[in-house]
Amino acid sequence: MMLDLPRAAIVATAAIFGLTYSLTATVLALDLAQRGFDEGFIGANAAMHAVGVLAMAVLLPRWVACIGVRRSVVGALAAATLLMLAFPAAPFVWLWFPLRILLGAASEVLFVLSETWLNTLTPEGSRARTMAIYTTALSTGFALGPLILSATGTGGVLPYAVGGALAAAAIPFVLSRRVEAPTFEAPLHGNPVQYVRLAPLAMGATVLNAAVETAGFTFLALYAIDLGWDQGRAAQLVSCMMVGAIVLQLPIGWLGDHMDRRRLVVGLAALSAVLALVWPWALQQHPFLIFALLFVWGGLFVGIYTIMLAIVGSRFAGSQLVGIYAGMGLMWGAGALLGPTLAGLALEINRHGLVYFVALACMLFIVLALRART
Repeated sequence: MMLDLPRAAIVATAAIFGLTYSLTATVLALDLAQRGFDEGFIGANAAMHAVGVLAMAVLLPRWVACIGVRRSVVGALAAATLLMLAFPAAPFVWLWFPLRILLGAASEVLFVLSETWLNTLTPEGSRARTMAIYTTALSTGFALGPLILSATGTGGVLPYAVGGALAAAAIPFVLSRRVEAPTFEAPLHGNPVQYVRLAPLAMGATVLNAAVETAGFTFLALYAIDLGWDQGRAAQLVSCMMVGAIVLQLPIGWLGDHMDRRRLVVGLAALSAVLALVWPWALQQHPFLIFALLFVWGGLFVGIYTIMLAIVGSRFAGSQLVGIYAGMGLMWGAGALLGPTLAGLALEINRHGLVYFVALACMLFIVLALRART
């Protein structure tokens, strides 16, 4: 499926910013570690991103109604460029905390409005495939961003300058007047919590995605090491899962345009729960099979969020759509905070706690999907 110029420009913008987003998370953690800060300090700094996301989610519906989509996205990219340059220039590392909050807020603007903008320009018959292309491009950016550090290193100004340059490079894609920008009226609800109530299933999918994704990135390699894997091969498991998330979104998007999307979401969640329960057996008995299993699992699980983006886009429009996505930003922050905490507790209780956490989370989402509206 080929995208027209406006939709291709928005997808390209999100993908390029995905490079900056993932590069930033990695270089900040490594830079702080090289400066001698411990994991607690590094984790506290990383949590500031979620604080920025949550704060901007509250402001964004009225913000975009006043300023407009195009200027908001360009402003977020320009802010990200300047913030990247501010990190190495800051005289005190403690200033990285407010800088990380501001960068999180800029990311929230970019991701919410790119999804809103893209959904607004997309006809219903190709909505799921379009959002699959978006998710694929964004995931590719997330996967490739840290690889840039192999060329730039993690010290000095260079990696931050490259990250800022990438954000700036995305600006021309959305500045073009050939890329039609929608206008939104002032929202009926200023509080994103109101939008959470309008779309409980979308909010549940966001919490599920954030909680399981952050828990997996945090604990999957450690879980494999506990079962006897060496560090190098254990780290490859996460990469394999990400590759599956990239490759399988397009066929899942095609399915989303040719069958009932709610049923598809339930099916993807059910398969994700069942396949997660197979992880211990494959990790211990069939170490080569686990790579294929995680490849498929990564695609199926991320597909839940991809199809949910299409469902939301087909049901809501205008400022209401912005509000729904802002509410999903709130839920992402909540899921990202809850996921590693609950998975860590589960692993303390049982050796296979991560598996049980993932499967239970997917099953709880299925219950929500069978009972709730969008």
